[in-house]
Amino acid sequence: MTQTNRLALAGLIIPIALILDQWSKYLILKHDSLNALGCLNGTGYCGQITASPLFNISMVWNRGMSFGQFQSEGIMRWVLVIVAFAIGAGFSVWLFRATGKFLVVALSLVVAGAMGNVIDRIRFGAVVDFMDVSPAIPFFPWVFNVADSCITVGAILLLLDQFIFSRE
Repeated sequence: MTQTNRLALAGLIIPIALILDQWSKYLILKHDSLNALGCLNGTGYCGQITASPLFNISMVWNRGMSFGQFQSEGIMRWVLVIVAFAIGAGFSVWLFRATGKFLVVALSLVVAGAMGNVIDRIRFGAVVDFMDVSPAIPFFPWVFNVADSCITVGAILLLLDQFIFSRE
């Protein structure tokens, strides 16, 4: 795969994933019954909408990292921004060196997801999470977003690429 094709593919995937992430979060933030901005400081109730028997829209502010670990505020908010930005930058360097289409797709999804969550953390000090599959998967208590989904799918594709599709 030529560098031009790699950049074109990444230049298509990253903005589309980033726009979908930020657009979905915009819709959640403007939905009155979810009280997203009202519960940002932790004093108000964040709402929930039952979308189906298998899926809820549950507004949650994630001040931590993956799966809500390392919840932090103040200066640690900026440490998490720097860490997430550094990880995204590292994956971007890898992306520019990638040769396979599958690897480019995987890395592009991870980079887009990292960028989407960094934008939230800079804007609000926390990440907007709202996808809740706990009705369908009772032992899966985490609430996530489009960016998290991109990171997860990208990571799975990376594993597949490295252990199954890699020819070296």
